[in-house]
Amino acid sequence: MDHPCVKPNNLDTKESVRIQERLAIYLAFIAGYIDATGLIKWKIYVSFMSGNTTQLGVALSTDKDGVIMTSVIAISCFLLGIYAGACLSLWKKTDYQIFTCYIVSFMLTCYTIIAYIYTIHIGSSIAIIGFSTGLMNTIVTAVGNQKVNTDFVTGTLNSLARNTAMFSMTKDKMERQQYKTHAYHLSLVWIGFISGAYTASLLLDALRNWFLILPALLLLIAGLWLSSCTIKP
Repeated sequence: MDHPCVKPNNLDTKESVRIQERLAIYLAFIAGYIDATGLIKWKIYVSFMSGNTTQLGVALSTDKDGVIMTSVIAISCFLLGIYAGACLSLWKKTDYQIFTCYIVSFMLTCYTIIAYIYTIHIGSSIAIIGFSTGLMNTIVTAVGNQKVNTDFVTGTLNSLARNTAMFSMTKDKMERQQYKTHAYHLSLVWIGFISGAYTASLLLDALRNWFLILPALLLLIAGLWLSSCTIKP
């Protein structure tokens, strides 16, 4: 599902790539923030499914029922979020990125308000946040012709290393420029993710039950920004 983040009618290719790049970094920051929040609060990754799969495998061999439950919930709800996002992209082909930003922002806002009033069970929290991150994962999948994943750091680093290797080995000037640009974009996505995780560790105690209001606000801003970038005919 290699949809661009927006499909403006009157923007040239370079401007479209710049929009994709900024959105990818922005979403990586949000994903890093949410993933760090899940790790700190619930000892679970809400977007890093490789880690959850490893935890699940180890827990199955040691009969740690709590870890098995939280890992299964996180993986299942993340997959459901991606499934829902993919279906949404096929239903609303033009504005699905904007619509998805609003949906995830609404979900995180509702969770924050409810969590302020009531104590939400850890399983329910992981399910809601895992589904939200899966849905958010489908907002942008490429920068130019380079595939990116805003919350899959292993894939980002893999692509970064491969593009760097290709840049160092090829003699063709156009190919070198292309690989250099891809590596640059991927580096910024990685920096965005680690910056989000760092920010979460700083703000979590201060925000208390309002810890998800920041990503909710950022996603609302992203939706409004994308709306302003999309020029209707």
